[in-house]
Amino acid sequence: MADVPPFCVARLQKVTRQRLDKFNDLRGQRVKPGEFWDVIVITAADDRQKEAYELQIAEKIQRKELPLGVKYHVFADPPGYKIGNGGSTLWSLHHLKETYHDQMNEHKVLLIHAGGYSQRLPSASAMGKIFTALPLGSTVYQMLDLKLALYVDFPFHMKPGFLVTCADDIELYSISEGESLIFDRPGFTALAHPSSLLVGTTHGVFVFDESQETGCKELEYRKARCFLHKPAIEKMYSSGAVCTKRSNASGLFQDLDFSGSKISEFVYTDSTYYFDHGTATQLLVLFKEISPLDCEIDAYGDFLQALGPGATPDYFTYMKNVTKEAAKLVDVRKKLFVLLKGTPLTVILLNNSKFCHIGTTQEYLYHLTRDQKLRAELGFLSEAFSICAAQPPSSSAACIIHSLVAPSCRVAPGSVIEYSWCEAGVAINENCIISGCWLTSGLQVPPNTFMHSLCVRINGDLQFVTVVFGSGDDLKKSVGSPLETENLKFFGTSLKRCAELWGISVSSLDFSGDQSDLSLWNLRIFPLCSDLISSVTLSLKMLEHLSGKSSGHFVKGVQMVSMQEALSYKDITEMLKFRQHLYQEIDSNKPKETVGLKTKEF
Repeated sequence: MADVPPFCVARLQKVTRQRLDKFNDLRGQRVKPGEFWDVIVITAADDRQKEAYELQIAEKIQRKELPLGVKYHVFADPPGYKIGNGGSTLWSLHHLKETYHDQMNEHKVLLIHAGGYSQRLPSASAMGKIFTALPLGSTVYQMLDLKLALYVDFPFHMKPGFLVTCADDIELYSISEGESLIFDRPGFTALAHPSSLLVGTTHGVFVFDESQETGCKELEYRKARCFLHKPAIEKMYSSGAVCTKRSNASGLFQDLDFSGSKISEFVYTDSTYYFDHGTATQLLVLFKEISPLDCEIDAYGDFLQALGPGATPDYFTYMKNVTKEAAKLVDVRKKLFVLLKGTPLTVILLNNSKFCHIGTTQEYLYHLTRDQKLRAELGFLSEAFSICAAQPPSSSAACIIHSLVAPSCRVAPGSVIEYSWCEAGVAINENCIISGCWLTSGLQVPPNTFMHSLCVRINGDLQFVTVVFGSGDDLKKSVGSPLETENLKFFGTSLKRCAELWGISVSSLDFSGDQSDLSLWNLRIFPLCSDLISSVTLSLKMLEHLSGKSSGHFVKGVQMVSMQEALSYKDITEMLKFRQHLYQEIDSNKPKETVGLKTKEF
């Protein structure tokens, strides 16, 4: 990637700090009418996730980490079918209408999609992606805090309506002095970021008329001709979505690899979008028509592809980007297309912006430890609200969040420790994620290890389980029968070979849940223990067998559970108690002069 012009980094760093400072002033304070969101909605996959989110919001309000006077809601998807974030949008509109009636039309609503079980970043599975810890702030920011900070200016320049966003992405942007992002137009208004064509294949892409010039200023408003959802590169060309960098915009497009050339190709990709209350009323009509929801609807692909004068019905039967095919989805797409056809799609081009996704272990590790531009722009710290006397890594590319790390510990570059306690002599090797763990003296964590401890309650008894995976393992990959389990890899090793190293037969490997959908997610290999320390120690012993340092059956007579089961048994209250214990230890030992965002230099 070409060097980023200092102008871009400095601009993003300055305006991001201003937004963080502005939000920090609102935390724990009662906001004035029009100063902030009227309603904040977080969607959840089910009632258990809803309960977990509500507990964490209540705790954050108690600790004065969120603005007061705002109505916070968590809406769980209805039981049964997966309905996708589009279905969650319709379900949330229904709940809001039932709650506020006609008063809903006066509200400015932030709708954050946070459902799902985060199989690609399992440290967020129990507590939720929107509560992912970030290395920022005196009491650490979570994704919810960062979202509210980055959008802190939006409500003031927005007509009543809905801003839709996801829980696991970050958008940074700068605009010229005196300009604002204004959400006051009918229909949909979407933010767009210049991206490489490769990035466009995994995002939504906007198409504009050829007569419209783009890329001259930091902020531009355009009418989109149509929207493509995760298109192939060939489709981007044939649809006219590909733009060229203008020679007079050399300070913009910072995240693109233009290889020093004066003109290069790019596309505008999606992130967050707004729709007004008139559009919400139309969507509620559709909700009543298609209820009960029984298929996955995408809030981006299925809503936005129906918009713009160039929208066509070609995508109705296209199911490549659909998690699960459903016969009713085609019918729903047709109804959406008819309902939304002719609805305006305004696009706000943010030509000096950055879109970061942190929904996978690899993305999380990269953006928190090795992405030096993002660390500078957001002010990410190597040590955030922690007591850390560990031996410093060879570079600053390690991250410790809300944790206690004793002297003589070694934390290697590229690793993240969150909500954990590491006693003397612990060694964390490269590219590890340690979450919610208590590691006793002398323990070593192998490179590329994901380790996460959960409190669970089974038959009324409090127990602990520590799940471990390779940071590159694919927890979503599944096979249809036990005979195919050798196609699943754990720490890069086939399950058949893992079973041999553990001193058991591959046929004795057990899976929870649907036996025609077997994966690492529902593999029962994690021991239940009566205390947190034993849980961590036993799971590390399992990894020693894989490395050949131990032999024989690594556990005998111990009940084993899968990650899937651990989540079904999770005890959020006990997990929060452990975090609160860490909080008290850190707070009582932290030098008071370091407290506060504004005292930290970015």
